[in-house]
Amino acid sequence: MSTQVLTTTLFLAVVALTIGITFWASRQTSGAADYYAGGRNFSGFQNGLAIGGDYMSAASFLGISGAIALSGYDGFLYSIGFLVAWLVALLLVAEVLRNSGRYTMADQLAYRMKQRPVRTAAATSTVVVSIFYLLAQMVGAGALVSLLLGIDGQFATNVTIFAVGILMVFYVTVGGMKGTTWVQIVKAVLLMAGSALIVILVLAQFSFNLSDLLGTAASNSGKGSAFLEPGLKYGVSTTSKIDFLSLGLALVLGTAGLPHILIRFYTTPTSRDARKSVLWAIGLIGVFYLFTLVLGFGAAALLNGDDMERVTASGGNLASPLLAETVGGGAGSTGGAVLLAVIAAVAFATILAVVAGLTLTSSVSVAHDLYNSVWRKGQATEKEELKVARIAAGGIGLVAIILAIPAQKLNIAFLVALAFAIAASANLPAIVYNMFWRRFNTRGAVWSIYGGLISSVGLVIFSPIMSGKTDAATGANLSLLPASIDISWFPLENPGIVSIPLGFLLGYLGSVTSKEPAAEDRYTELEVRALTGAGAEASVQH
Repeated sequence: MSTQVLTTTLFLAVVALTIGITFWASRQTSGAADYYAGGRNFSGFQNGLAIGGDYMSAASFLGISGAIALSGYDGFLYSIGFLVAWLVALLLVAEVLRNSGRYTMADQLAYRMKQRPVRTAAATSTVVVSIFYLLAQMVGAGALVSLLLGIDGQFATNVTIFAVGILMVFYVTVGGMKGTTWVQIVKAVLLMAGSALIVILVLAQFSFNLSDLLGTAASNSGKGSAFLEPGLKYGVSTTSKIDFLSLGLALVLGTAGLPHILIRFYTTPTSRDARKSVLWAIGLIGVFYLFTLVLGFGAAALLNGDDMERVTASGGNLASPLLAETVGGGAGSTGGAVLLAVIAAVAFATILAVVAGLTLTSSVSVAHDLYNSVWRKGQATEKEELKVARIAAGGIGLVAIILAIPAQKLNIAFLVALAFAIAASANLPAIVYNMFWRRFNTRGAVWSIYGGLISSVGLVIFSPIMSGKTDAATGANLSLLPASIDISWFPLENPGIVSIPLGFLLGYLGSVTSKEPAAEDRYTELEVRALTGAGAEASVQH
């Protein structure tokens, strides 16, 4: 069997497995509670695996290891930020959100406020954050499948992105939350097992001496000891230092505002299970991010010059797959082909699971918050709502496909960081204020969500990401827009240091300037629900 046939067969086997899970789950899905929240019958351990599967995205597996391979210590800062963020999620939102909501983030916000403006704002933010996150997964899929199937050229990559979009819409429309959750559980197990295998093989090359691994990586990188020290990427100038602080804020605070993570807390039967699921997820994710340290530095230490050029050209996204091929015996060897196929197939399963979760979250918000609660004023039937959710999934998938094609030159860990910045700016202020500030009201919620959303997206548009960024050595254009266009008046690539405080400030100003009387009874009821879980499955509409 040729190596190409082998890789293609394993790749198709993973796709077939996930499709089979989706069809099985579709037969277990009978209503909105099943479609939106998986029937609320996943245990803490199962939901912890699913959260890990949702969170350990292509950005984690491909983007962070690539960032470490190219930038050393500074690349590993992504791993630290993603992991520490879970403490914020655990302490601030996991239990209270599960206890006080029903299906979406907007349920919790709208409980003591005017339905239409708050749900519209929350749904808009959910869709925008999800699409940014989706871009990262689609870009990773394009790079990965092109490598896996041995296809070259922009057209082939674009076809791959389109195929992933079709698959993710299928998962959501057919399997709902049950199918998506089981795909994420299976994917989490495969990802941990595959990563552990490569980590062991990499460490075996250095007799399990981490110091030798780091020393070889520093030597092969051409940057010497600077590769293992802070400052290679973010310490070049004052601007880059501020940019790193902005990135750190977004990573640490963003998880607690990510819609596709928040919706996972609604799938557990009790608040105790919600807490347990986060603890399981922290353990799983913590081990995985230690793996990325070995994967990234292993790629820097073991990949040859040609492979590192391919890693650099992909924005770092091919570091882990090429490392798997190298430790398996190298290009052309059976062992290398097997490991490349396994790791690429696992990474593809990772992408499929995450995009399904993101698409589901967005489509549920459109159907439950916009269609039923805003447009139909709560009068839509469950059947109508589910139909709209499935249609919305198709529309969101199409938008993600269109936007992912021009974004292929960006590192996917960076794309996810932008989604984190938007989530931390638009969603987190409203959630925190709503749970812990009695005076918070409708205007405050709307101002904080739209203010954080517009400022974070707007600053990205006028940042070096969109225009004006060039490679210092080659002069190549590194921005999304053509080199002839330069609208980059905002110097930072990460907007969080401005947009996150602005979201909190606007939430405060909106509340104190509004004449809307504080709904004291509603706040007290919400507080009781958040602490006890009483009425968690009751409708929050009023």
